[in-house]
Amino acid sequence: MAIPSVFKHEHGSFDSCLITGERGRHTFAAAIEWSVRMSDYWIVGARIVDGTGRDPLDGQAINVMNGRIAAIGDTPAGADTIDAAGMTITPGLIDAHVHLGLSSDINPSLRRQLSVAELAADMFTNCGQTLDGGFTTVRDTGGIDAGLAQAVACGKVRGPRILQCGPVQCQTGGHGHFAADWEPTADWYDHSIPGLRAMSLLSDGPDEMRKNVRETFRRGADFLKLCVTGGVMSTHDLISDTQFAVEEIEVAVAEANARGSYVTVHAHNNAGIRNAVRAGVTCVEHGSEIDEETAALMAANRVAHVPTLLITHALLEDPAQAGLPASMVERVGGVLQGQIDGLLASRAAGVKVGSGSDLIGFNQRGRGRELTLRAAIETPMLALVAATKINAEILGIADRVGTIEVGKLADLTGWTRDPLQNPDLFGDPESVALVIQDGRVVKDAR
Repeated sequence: MAIPSVFKHEHGSFDSCLITGERGRHTFAAAIEWSVRMSDYWIVGARIVDGTGRDPLDGQAINVMNGRIAAIGDTPAGADTIDAAGMTITPGLIDAHVHLGLSSDINPSLRRQLSVAELAADMFTNCGQTLDGGFTTVRDTGGIDAGLAQAVACGKVRGPRILQCGPVQCQTGGHGHFAADWEPTADWYDHSIPGLRAMSLLSDGPDEMRKNVRETFRRGADFLKLCVTGGVMSTHDLISDTQFAVEEIEVAVAEANARGSYVTVHAHNNAGIRNAVRAGVTCVEHGSEIDEETAALMAANRVAHVPTLLITHALLEDPAQAGLPASMVERVGGVLQGQIDGLLASRAAGVKVGSGSDLIGFNQRGRGRELTLRAAIETPMLALVAATKINAEILGIADRVGTIEVGKLADLTGWTRDPLQNPDLFGDPESVALVIQDGRVVKDAR
């Protein structure tokens, strides 16, 4: 059928921004309340891959009513339909590790060689490209504050639903403190742009950590992210460095728990990961040195793992395209193979393993390639489940999204062909013919 204009997601189509002035952790719930829902239609003719890991369904239709999945079954006579013949429908993809605030080249953006207008334009472009690539929800793990999430939730910017941590928590000179060597530490906060970009807050000691994470939640963060080891994209440290004492991490965990939230950590080496797990964190990002012992500790403490393979490939292939200087390639070293080994160790230990792209720079349209890379290591189905069901569980929103099940929000991605048969399709936005977010058609390229 021709989709009525009320079904389209367009700027100005929503009644109001319901989250202005509210705590950021309510962003997801507020987005659900957007505007008037389309009433009742069926998606027909597609193969359905529901995100649970079960075999695909053929010959069934999906009923969307008031923004939610109301039924899966036979289409009743006279129903309004969307013809998806020949397509494969999956849950809307979820990227658990994005940096929309790092949508421009990092060094020029930090040295004020780019205008605020250009920085914002790059962020808005990447939001739209992310949605068009089939991602209906993302978790931003550093670089924005609640401003961008609210602009998308209001419908002023096309993009995925955004959960965000606000400024990253890091120690002076640690990963996340990207100041030039000669820049006084006192000048670091001058790089923030309230309502658009917030790079990091510096904590040295439990008292500073407590103050900074409280400030982060005041600004509307949904969760906290700490950097507990050095990183690839670092100015003043090595990947082998551990950062933050256990006591400092424990303070952040206690403050997050007090708000019904959680802490995830940037972490590569095992010493830093073990410190964080013992301190009570919920999730580990990257994990390029996870071994059997560390994986077992994570599993015992129900700590999830989000590998990020794509950024490492992007750095090796074209650091400039990834928004970094060529000198950073030297730091990649064994991170790629380490992440592969780490995710396999986590999987074998029973750790919940999600999926994140970690892309930075001005071109993030191919973030679905993370699934292609994972499919080559595991299976296409496991890659899809990681980027839908498992990521929804890690983000704490599995009761609303992540699988195609009755009662959940109608976040759906329609592929021109079956990506389980050809995983390269995951990384090709042109293979995404239909995107439905919260019951609304936000992309229709059938």
